[in-house]
Amino acid sequence: MKLEDLGRKIREAACVEGDFTLKSGRKSHYIIDKYAFETRPELLSAIAKEIAGRLDPGVKRIAGVELGGVPLATAVSLVSGIPFVIVKMKKKGYGTDKLIEGAIEKGDSVALIEDVGTTGGTVLQSIEALKTCGAGKVQTFFIVDREEGLKENMAAAGHDYVALFTRTSLGIAPDQQ
Repeated sequence: MKLEDLGRKIREAACVEGDFTLKSGRKSHYIIDKYAFETRPELLSAIAKEIAGRLDPGVKRIAGVELGGVPLATAVSLVSGIPFVIVKMKKKGYGTDKLIEGAIEKGDSVALIEDVGTTGGTVLQSIEALKTCGAGKVQTFFIVDREEGLKENMAAAGHDYVALFTRTSLGIAPDQQ
């Protein structure tokens, strides 16, 4: 599927207008409902193929942040044949009580995949968790960048990223400040 067609289909499936409160507590006139594109095999498959085609050579692990990043990481793992790990936001206090589920070898290059980026706080926390567990270089992907500080915060932390789509490229008006 062409990237332009994928963007149109993601917008049609996942852009919901209304009055919403974001994770940050800020209000927005829209959300990108990640589950609306992650639960549709034709969209999830197309996203996975697009990301798999952009992986840096030598990537040894795919990573997805719970919960929305897990289906994305799983799909990219299936397309690429590269094993994946799950990044938890916090230890649960039971079982193995790990922040990273799955194997990472010291120095492994990891491709971290996240659904929708606003400010990047969750991804920056996830990169730190991966590094603490021994990961080397972390290549980061977002399906959609809401263009609300992600670029600036990732740059300030010294991290690059690839966003398949932005709010602008999907034709979504910015929130009124």
